[in-house]
Amino acid sequence: MSTQRLDYYQAAPQVMKAMIGLEKATSESVLPAPLRELVRIRASQINGCAYCVDLHTREAAKAGESLKRLMAIAVWQETPFFDERERAALLWAETLTLVASTRAPEDVYRQVAAVFDDRELAELTFVIAAINAWNRFGVGFGMQPE
Repeated sequence: MSTQRLDYYQAAPQVMKAMIGLEKATSESVLPAPLRELVRIRASQINGCAYCVDLHTREAAKAGESLKRLMAIAVWQETPFFDERERAALLWAETLTLVASTRAPEDVYRQVAAVFDDRELAELTFVIAAINAWNRFGVGFGMQPE
């Protein structure tokens, strides 16, 4: 186990204030909390951010998510545990988290846009962008779960 490399809150407080503002805004989304946590967990799994996987798994459980579904997020496509909106959100999370290789193709966008209205889709994208930013801090600065 490594220790955290840098206290980025202390090193760049003005930028962290903005990040916390973004996080607060995403927490006030029209999207339900369990859905937001599912995409945060999935992006964090892809990015290898143990701190964020741990944090958001606990948050999802607090929001009522079942252990069965939490354990299946990494294999969501192979299970019957997730509904159409959850599948679309997880697909969008994977697509945007891996955007350098996926390039967010039109067919994926259409599939996701078919089940989310414009506001929901924009807010979902902000949630995904925010967790990807947090993952860079978690992985880059060696954060560990408590």
